[in-house]
Amino acid sequence: MSVCTVEANLKKCTCTYPCEKRGKCCACIAYHRAHGELPACYFNAEYEKTYDRSIANYLRMKGRA
Repeated sequence: MSVCTVEANLKKCTCTYPCEKRGKCCACIAYHRAHGELPACYFNAEYEKTYDRSIANYLRMKGRA
């Protein structure tokens, strides 16, 4: 099992929303999954900045909605 290294995760995190889960990928994914969403790292910069983490928005971004 891997150890979550917040400092390393923050260097790769593309999320611009200020929250306590930033850099804590496991917590972030669990939160968004519980809400039927995807985390920011699934979205390109244009779509990420809307803060719409819905699966429908992800599919629009991919041209599949």
